[in-house]
Amino acid sequence: MTIRFSPIPTDLVRALQAGAPDANGLLPERQVAGAGCPCRHCLKMIPEGAGMLVLAHRPFPSMQPYAELGPIFLCADPCEAGGGAELPAMFTSPDYILRGYSAADRIVYGTGAVVATGQIAVEAEARFADAEVAYLHLRSARNNCYQCRIDRG
Repeated sequence: MTIRFSPIPTDLVRALQAGAPDANGLLPERQVAGAGCPCRHCLKMIPEGAGMLVLAHRPFPSMQPYAELGPIFLCADPCEAGGGAELPAMFTSPDYILRGYSAADRIVYGTGAVVATGQIAVEAEARFADAEVAYLHLRSARNNCYQCRIDRG
């Protein structure tokens, strides 16, 4: 099986970069990137000193009990969508939270774990062996921030 790392959709990112409100109904904050600020669209680190947006994001199609909301970073200027079968370069921490969701956007219990960065692909494929798992989220193991979605390739 192959997997695909999927960024936040470009149409949403372009709207946010143009000043659309975030998931809290607030305008994204414009800041200057420091070290270690991953863009959830290009799936690369935002270069230090470059403009970035800080905003609230809910990576689910509708509000419901499992629809977590949290802060993310985006490049302030348009960037190309990242993703694909290879682990994106922005994943530099030693480990991340991997969690499976059903087609109804509910957590599939028993799929969540902190996994070593080098094992993300193997662990993702193992979770997709469960037919109930429609997609996965990768989150920060330190702050629980959403990083990206993982889909079947």
